[in-house]
Amino acid sequence: MSAPEWLNSGDNSWQLAAATLVGVQSVPGLVILYGSIVKKKWAVNSAFMALYAFAAVLICWSGWAFRMAFGDLMVPFWGRPDLSSLDSKYLVAQGFAGLYPAATLVYFQFVFAAITLILIAGALLGRMNFKAWMIFVPLWLTFSYTIGAFSVWSPKGFLFKAGVMDFAGGFVIHLSSGVAGFTAAYWVGPRMAKDRERFPPNNILLTLAGAGLLWMGWTGFNGGAPYAANLDASIAIINTHVCTAASLLVWLCLDMFFFGKPSVIGAVQGMITGLVCITPAAGIHPSSIILDLMLYDQV
Repeated sequence: MSAPEWLNSGDNSWQLAAATLVGVQSVPGLVILYGSIVKKKWAVNSAFMALYAFAAVLICWSGWAFRMAFGDLMVPFWGRPDLSSLDSKYLVAQGFAGLYPAATLVYFQFVFAAITLILIAGALLGRMNFKAWMIFVPLWLTFSYTIGAFSVWSPKGFLFKAGVMDFAGGFVIHLSSGVAGFTAAYWVGPRMAKDRERFPPNNILLTLAGAGLLWMGWTGFNGGAPYAANLDASIAIINTHVCTAASLLVWLCLDMFFFGKPSVIGAVQGMITGLVCITPAAGIHPSSIILDLMLYDQV
């Protein structure tokens, strides 16, 4: 098949690579991190929760959820579900953003949706039945995630039209997964008292390996958000890594100040905090805001 005139092979290659980096954050990144940071008796179940969510979200996303998040308007905050994202003609046509086909956008947005569910799993490790998790994943994706994605990221969403800026998921991913995780943990209830007293990770080295994959994978998370291999992507990537390193070092210093020694788990927590904090505005700078406003006026 010959390449259409609108296709930018460089942007398409970067977007597919960025999506794969985000996928690596989940599988194997968070699979390893979750399986190693909990007690040994929960290791397999915790890792399996992440692996299952990744696979289940892909099927639901390809079937109906992508169109609910980025398709035709049904209500101001939600798209109309349909199966057009399984149609080859739709997949090879130009997507709603970027100079590449819709298939690339389906894949890129899928890994964002998948990691959102896997982040929620972090609040439920060691306290949720796996069968209940199997039901929860497709329901929350369909009736919660798609609403936020359509409202904020879809050009037809009411918050997008109102000018709300969420560069790479501060609202759609991190805020929604945090609120969902907190709410789910409340309703599921606390772990057993003996488990709360002492909760050592079963493998520190694997915890660091999973955290490292999460950190490096974030290059695609924020670097892919501009939908092109452009200056915004470069700015987003360097901002992401500088902020993450600074957050990790500050957390280490605080550990030493308050507890008298550095902590591996504290370093991982500081790393993740930095990654999350920089994400909503990693690539937003004055020139990009002006360009976005100009494009918005044209819409």
